[in-house]
Amino acid sequence: MKTTTKFILVHPSVPKSYAGGWQAPPFNRALILIFVLSFLFFAFTLITTRDAVAAARITANAAAKSKSQLPRSVFDALLQYASVNSTISGRLSSAELKSVASVLRTCATQCNLLVFGITHETLLWDSLNHNGRTVFIGESSYMVSKLEENHPGIEAYDVQFTTKVSELRDLLEHYKSQARNECRPVQNLLFSECRLALNDLPNHIYDVAWDVILIDGPQGYFSGAPGRMAAIFTAGVLARSKKGGSAATHVFVHEIDREAERVCSEEFLCAENLLEKKDSLAHFLVGKMDANGFDFCSNIDSLSSSKLTS
Repeated sequence: MKTTTKFILVHPSVPKSYAGGWQAPPFNRALILIFVLSFLFFAFTLITTRDAVAAARITANAAAKSKSQLPRSVFDALLQYASVNSTISGRLSSAELKSVASVLRTCATQCNLLVFGITHETLLWDSLNHNGRTVFIGESSYMVSKLEENHPGIEAYDVQFTTKVSELRDLLEHYKSQARNECRPVQNLLFSECRLALNDLPNHIYDVAWDVILIDGPQGYFSGAPGRMAAIFTAGVLARSKKGGSAATHVFVHEIDREAERVCSEEFLCAENLLEKKDSLAHFLVGKMDANGFDFCSNIDSLSSSKLTS
């Protein structure tokens, strides 16, 4: 049986032409229109979202800046309330409170405040240093734990002071013998063997660039009390060994008229750095020092037996 081969010829489809020449079919035009509209919508959404995020960021930054310090009225109210109740024995006087507060107010955004002593003014300092970092060092683990229990947001640590007020002369003699070694003014206190150095604070405390140090503890009004000799020496070293932050540290010493506070302040904070004295509060401004320096004060003969009462 004879077979016949058949050929099938396929012609490419040719778009229909319209009166104005060739045009895309209506269906394709609809797709293109949808694509264009979708792209425009996406672009509009992206732009408006970006602007909204930028506006929100500006608002948040402004809000954060406004909250960096307490409103002046609140700051003054707290200070006024504390001043009215400052007649109780052991508390800072109105003039003393204002002396510390005036320095805290100068901190533009944040202030690093280190306070030796858990006192009546503890909550005041924490409040006035709003948005800054405030750390309290106490001599009683019980008082520190109660403070943290009642006020969980407060940062406080207890330290074991190994000095006694009655040992003042021995401590100063030890300092003189180690002035160019363990008791030098620029050092890492964490590894110091100086008897006046506090080397058992939490490690991170030594790395903070403290703007203000207030010494209102530990107890020092009887011979067996720890005294503030170690706190004053430690403050002097922290200020001179400071890394970062401002060039100088404000150091306040309460009860400056007592012998241990007076002698140690003159030796380790120096009379040349004394800015003012309000009642029983001395205000020093202690600058950084080169690591090769070995004298706390420019007057290297500042320590003399005449400073000690018999």
